[in-house]
Amino acid sequence: MTNAIAHSSQPFSEPHGTVYGHIHSFESCGTVDGPGIRFVVFTTGCPLRCQYCSNPDCRYVEDGRRVTADEVVAEVKKYTTYMRASGGGVTITGGEPLYQPHFVAEVFRQCKAAGIHTTLDTSGYADLFIAKAVLPFVDLVLLDIKSFIPETFEEVTGIKIDRTLALARYLNEIGKPAWVRFVLVPGLSSDRANIEGLADFLASLTNVERVEVLPFHKMGEYKWEQLGYDYTLKDTQPPPPEMVQETLEIFRSRGLTAI
Repeated sequence: MTNAIAHSSQPFSEPHGTVYGHIHSFESCGTVDGPGIRFVVFTTGCPLRCQYCSNPDCRYVEDGRRVTADEVVAEVKKYTTYMRASGGGVTITGGEPLYQPHFVAEVFRQCKAAGIHTTLDTSGYADLFIAKAVLPFVDLVLLDIKSFIPETFEEVTGIKIDRTLALARYLNEIGKPAWVRFVLVPGLSSDRANIEGLADFLASLTNVERVEVLPFHKMGEYKWEQLGYDYTLKDTQPPPPEMVQETLEIFRSRGLTAI
């Protein structure tokens, strides 16, 4: 993995100032990654190893297509009419976008200058000073909090929870609007104490506009097989409707808007 890209304090740029990054793909009319119709950019590179990851082909930065920020923004602008009519914009996801902070910041900077709403979809796993450099160009953060009990979080992701919670607290401190995403996996993240812990934490924040409970699915399983990775959740089924409803009620009981 190209850690120099993830943690460099210098922009990835050529002498004339062009900012480069690596992407997996675009989705021109996304409807699930923020408000309205959105142009979604999938970056490559991610430090997490989530057991249910739908995009394992985005793990490594160098596996992506090298592009300039200008090229990405030019593609985004082709869909401006659709985005503005629906209250949409551009979302950068991954992978983990904060693994390429200067590239992501430059794309967002140009989009903001063009009056396009910007959304960052992140696990929060980055040094806080890296995130702080990107956030001024972000209108909305989709923060994926995989679990709340530290041991469960590490079992799900392979990394520790501290940076994610630090970012969540900082977003609250600066009043940055956030939608929190929680993937409900039976037998993994579904323990009631885990969900209640997350609900209590989120209820202590004032910037969380909604909580999205995402039922586990296996749509990315075929990618794991193609890449030769061991998909450990092959015998896990999606949560039944009653489990999803119970989870929603836990969040709502804390005064949170949960969908």
